[in-house]
Amino acid sequence: MKSNVLKVAIVAGLGLTSLTGCMGQMATTGLVSKFNLEVVDNRYAREGMFLLLSPAYGIAGTVDLFVINAIEFWTGTNPLSGKSPAVVDTPTKNYIKVNGSLDSSLKDVPLSNNSSVEHATMQQIDENTMQMDITYIDGTQKVLRGEKAEDSVAFYLNDEYVTTVSNDELTNYVATTNI
Repeated sequence: MKSNVLKVAIVAGLGLTSLTGCMGQMATTGLVSKFNLEVVDNRYAREGMFLLLSPAYGIAGTVDLFVINAIEFWTGTNPLSGKSPAVVDTPTKNYIKVNGSLDSSLKDVPLSNNSSVEHATMQQIDENTMQMDITYIDGTQKVLRGEKAEDSVAFYLNDEYVTTVSNDELTNYVATTNI
């Protein structure tokens, strides 16, 4: 079971280091908007507050795009709003249907089916390093880290080298797995 979690963590690390952002509920931006609407009751004053808060909207949008929505994508639940399912799992009328031809592992939320994982957090250490801290229900912890070089990403589990993947391999992986 833990090897499955490790595989999911590696896939999550690969995906997050190669994606520019994730689709989601934009909950941080929603909090800024809610604050903007609650400050004053006049439509013109609200517009003025919106203009004054525009840097906050930009920061909130960036946090949503690169952090909060990524967590929502991988866990199926937005950590700020607590809402589930993730936006990308919302049933809608679709023009292109691909789920019928995909492996079942590509249809489910990766981290939601791992009953042995208590929680996992992702953080950007610096511009070239992403880290996932995984805590299991039994209290054990693991750290998966990806370090981006010029043309590759090296992965470490608990500071032990696991593998190095070229940027081309990551790009091909993401393209063929529809991440």
